[in-house]
Amino acid sequence: MITEARHILITGGRAPVALELARLFKAAGHRVYVAESAEYHLCRVSSAVEASFRVPAPRHHPQAYVQRLAALTEELGIHCLIPTCEEIFYVSAGLEHLTGCCVLTPERSILAGLHHKGEFMILLRSLGFKVPDTVLISSTEEWRRAVKQAADKGEQRVYKPAYSRFASKVILPDKRSASTIPHSRVTKEVEPPAGLSAGAPWVSQEYIQGRAVCTYSIIHEGTVVAHAAYDSRYRTGRSGASVYFESLEHPAALEWVQRFAAATGFSGQIGFDFIEPENGTLYPIECNPRATSGIHLFSSEDGLTEALLNPGLLVQSGTIIVPRSARTAMLTLPMLGCGLKPGTGGLRSWRQALLGAADVVYRKDDRRPAREQFRIVYAAWKTSRRHRISITEALTEDIEWNGEA
Repeated sequence: MITEARHILITGGRAPVALELARLFKAAGHRVYVAESAEYHLCRVSSAVEASFRVPAPRHHPQAYVQRLAALTEELGIHCLIPTCEEIFYVSAGLEHLTGCCVLTPERSILAGLHHKGEFMILLRSLGFKVPDTVLISSTEEWRRAVKQAADKGEQRVYKPAYSRFASKVILPDKRSASTIPHSRVTKEVEPPAGLSAGAPWVSQEYIQGRAVCTYSIIHEGTVVAHAAYDSRYRTGRSGASVYFESLEHPAALEWVQRFAAATGFSGQIGFDFIEPENGTLYPIECNPRATSGIHLFSSEDGLTEALLNPGLLVQSGTIIVPRSARTAMLTLPMLGCGLKPGTGGLRSWRQALLGAADVVYRKDDRRPAREQFRIVYAAWKTSRRHRISITEALTEDIEWNGEA
């Protein structure tokens, strides 16, 4: 295993997963640097980070962004560059300029097919996986036709952009059975979204009732070298991003990811969202080909950094790094908001979860990122006002990728 200190450059320093990685690498004896386009971000003030550098916004200045990363890798003697958020699409598009170090990303064409919610399902079907019925919608006419067909058949469907994050625009069916809702009401309520086009498509997907199961894995040339499965009980809204992370013993989820890895030969960080009905079948619904919140379940003793820096040795030894502690983690601020609508189990279960989980941002030996959250939210609020978008959208406005060339 690795004994000498490495110089690590992490991008996407605004994300809690980036902060978690920085702390894990610091604990493993490495020197951590961060490149981020936002003025305020969690890693900017973390004691785990040697230095933070503000870089051009990848979405708005992709070439300048990659050029600055290339310069930083040379100036800092970087051994490994690790993207964590959707800036990975811009990093992957500029790999020919980032030749001085290891860059943990596949090519953009691979990422794009996994990120696109329709193409991902097509890929899985071609590989023999069981998936929810999914239809790509590229025009208003196709939208109205799909909604009408669902209403005529009494089907419950989920509608979501092919390119999206945090489930911020997902349209879920009425909680009642679709057959009890008048046809006219179904077609009226599910109106075509603004901007729907071939360049900004949506998908209509079969709605499956069951529990949400999420995974985070590191794969090296088709072999899983690190893996975590976790429960997704508490979210931002009915279908939003998870804010509470409880490790699950879920062999079927690991087997599914291993099957996917072997079939695709994928390398990199990747997360999957599943729905598991009572019969135990795992239905994949989304893929995030990047770092995801399962990272928060690993402690420094687990050796996750080895899976990122030295995966070949783990493949040779047949080792899969998993969370060995019973750590439960949460994002405290949004978790507090979940108390307003605690869902299954009610307030008592929510309170037990709140008191039993560790905040992923606050650490006694690294307190400043917790205070930085308020600056981040205020800056996002100003961006949302300026661009007339939601605060959630403002948090990723400058790094997201929606299929642009």
